[in-house]
Amino acid sequence: MFTRSELEIKTIKELHDLCLRYGIKPTGNKGYKTSWITSLMVFPQMALSQFEAGKGLKPPAFAFMQALSNAIDEMNSPTDEQAALIKISLEGRRMQSPARWKQEKLINLYKAKQKLEEVMSLLGD
Repeated sequence: MFTRSELEIKTIKELHDLCLRYGIKPTGNKGYKTSWITSLMVFPQMALSQFEAGKGLKPPAFAFMQALSNAIDEMNSPTDEQAALIKISLEGRRMQSPARWKQEKLINLYKAKQKLEEVMSLLGD
């Protein structure tokens, strides 16, 4: 991410500001540039090592992914008429109350299903 040469030319204040920007702490004495440089050079590899070890942010278990997939399947697909109502609703057209509340509920369910499908896609990679 950072090269030693690009960090070596920076002042302690600039190195400190970079560490603050990314939430990195110096390794050792804050008065030495090497403490800041070391932290800035190693944090990307440390982050990936922690990820591989299952520490911190980690992918959900297979059972969760299966449950999420089941929820998406249970939501089903809209009928032709529902798809048409969703389409016109997304264009900004609204029905009169009280049907409008059901329309909003249908739109929200559609959007939620889309987001869940996006989540599955992101987590599946």
